[in-house]
Amino acid sequence: MHSSAADTICALSTPPGIGGLAVVRVSGPQAIAIADSCFRGKVRLTDARSHTIHYGQLVRNDGSTVDYVTAAIFRSPHSYTGEDVVEITCHGGYVMYRLVIETLLEGGARLAEPGEFTRRAFLNGKMDLVQVESVAEIIHAQVNAAQELAVRQLGGSFTRWVRTIRDELQQVAALIEAELDFANEDIEFADRAELARRLEAILDECRRLARSYTGAEILRHGLRVGIVGFPNAGKSSLFNALLGRQRALVSPQPGTTRDYIEEALPIGRALLRLYDTAGFRESTDAIEVEGIALARSVVERCHVVVVVNDLTEGLEHSDALAASLRAEFPDIEHLLVHNKCDCVPASPRNAEEVVVSARTGEGIETLLDRLQQYVERATAELDRALVNERHVASLRRIEHSLASALVALEQQLPGECVALDLRTASEELSTLIGERWTNDLLDRIFAQFCIGK
Repeated sequence: MHSSAADTICALSTPPGIGGLAVVRVSGPQAIAIADSCFRGKVRLTDARSHTIHYGQLVRNDGSTVDYVTAAIFRSPHSYTGEDVVEITCHGGYVMYRLVIETLLEGGARLAEPGEFTRRAFLNGKMDLVQVESVAEIIHAQVNAAQELAVRQLGGSFTRWVRTIRDELQQVAALIEAELDFANEDIEFADRAELARRLEAILDECRRLARSYTGAEILRHGLRVGIVGFPNAGKSSLFNALLGRQRALVSPQPGTTRDYIEEALPIGRALLRLYDTAGFRESTDAIEVEGIALARSVVERCHVVVVVNDLTEGLEHSDALAASLRAEFPDIEHLLVHNKCDCVPASPRNAEEVVVSARTGEGIETLLDRLQQYVERATAELDRALVNERHVASLRRIEHSLASALVALEQQLPGECVALDLRTASEELSTLIGERWTNDLLDRIFAQFCIGK
């Protein structure tokens, strides 16, 4: 439950810890007055113009000096939140920013909740819901491509597309509804054939955006690659070879890997997240059995499964395992990697196979290239938006309404059927960008934010 927007809130907006500087943000109707009550400088903050910075001392109620700080003034509505905002920059360190916050709390502010500054920015019309989510994307971006796309969304490119489509659907719905008043005169305001063509184009774009979700997840969190196979196939050696360093324990004894190991490295425009898992085999060892079960749970979350085959056991040795994993996880990309070609020379039998030697490094670049190609394919359609689960669910509902409208047009159903579907789709588009929202929806979104944002 959120406190009143009439409250003045404060929080650390820079990462906690030791550093050169720390910034504490204050926002709300009393932000300038509260900051001024504990600030001593040449100019009173209550008299300061917006977008000015002032140097002085921050003092506590007992008159003791907390620190020498700067205070940046942003008056409503020209601030991040749309409210009066003061950003106090003090020296970095665990103790200092806490003392600054304690001083502001003594002055009448309260500690902000996670994402409350951005929530207020949304409620005050400074940004829409897609832009709000873009702020979180920028903060958590791990690769340049994700950051660049999130910045474009923050700039409003996706929102402009949504509003254009929504306004078009509303206009057509209004024309069709107007026709109902002239039903006896057989007047048609909207060309049905042209409308069908336009709806098909919008529907295709919605489907394309929904398909891009996997690519968006790869940009956000990395390409998840599970390395699986029979014991002693060289899974850990391959894991180390891909990383370019010794990370996993390598041993000739079967069943060495009991838990999974995760590491990441850059690959193209994304991160490659590698998972070294326990070897698949029948076992009576309780810990190893648990490790094999854990390996399957890891595979379920992966985008790509690399099945490592031991060439010294034969080219076909892991075919049955690879086939069973394809059947069990049909929506995951599968690669069969033949290891130990330095012992038994071999060639790939098809495009889904790669031959490597984890010991000498032969074929490792080919495998990395193959994984990078998958990243490029998966992220190729990410030009308009970095969609998330909420966006996809909304796009699916829009798809359903547009498809229903097309069926109504094709079957020459009454105009009110088409208009209803178009209105439903346009309302969902409004929900997508946050022009229609509920507190539950906002709570889910802002729960992902840090306190200072």
